[in-house]
Amino acid sequence: MHTDSPAKPLYQALVETILEQIRAGRWQPNQRLPSESALCEQYAVGRNTVRRALQELNRLGVVKTVAGVGTFVVDSRLDKTAQVLYGLSDEMAQYQRQVTSRVLEASILSADPFLARRLQVQLGAEVVFLHRVRLVDNSPVAIERAYLPHELCPDILKFDFSHRSLYRVLTDEYGCRPHHADQVIEAELATPQVAELLALQPPAVVFVFHRETRLADDRVIEYVDSEVRADRFRFLAHLRLSDHPADSAFRRLPVLAAERPLG
Repeated sequence: MHTDSPAKPLYQALVETILEQIRAGRWQPNQRLPSESALCEQYAVGRNTVRRALQELNRLGVVKTVAGVGTFVVDSRLDKTAQVLYGLSDEMAQYQRQVTSRVLEASILSADPFLARRLQVQLGAEVVFLHRVRLVDNSPVAIERAYLPHELCPDILKFDFSHRSLYRVLTDEYGCRPHHADQVIEAELATPQVAELLALQPPAVVFVFHRETRLADDRVIEYVDSEVRADRFRFLAHLRLSDHPADSAFRRLPVLAAERPLG
């Protein structure tokens, strides 16, 4: 067990050790962990330390303790479709998972040249900026930076986006139902800031999303950059062979990803 840092609580060191063991495959998804007494003996720590470590692992969604039965490793990967446009709240509702957010910033910006192009607005036009950490069952899974044309959703920041779904508010309050999107997904190493916000132990890989979302009339309603925990999601897609060359939407996807690095 890693106890090299004198400032690190003993239970936190045990959390990191158990996480490493799970990632290394010692305990598989749905497998029961050793009993509290066995963990005490194995790691030479007290029962209170083990209990606090298990509480933290439960909070992170890594394990689930069933009273009278034991503590089990959670298969934390959630299936996410790569074909249908969903908001995270609606998609996770299929798994009976609760989605909340920690709002880091909610403000009105002036469109710079990049945002003016992405959102198809005038340079200097008002843009809604919503920066959130998304949590599934209180465990951080994604960071989102969403930009929206203010003229399409005036006063939208009056809503509490720590619990409200952005797509639902757009649909129900403004009649702006997201219809289709172009999206690029890349894999990158998490920066120290991203790792801290997502409770990741560096080095860690995240999925990076760039998405441009449009209404049925093809007006842009949202541009979003996001980082998603790669250990919590896998992407599913149904593919078929096409007789037609890639269309213009596909050809512009590399531009969507390459125009500006994440900030």
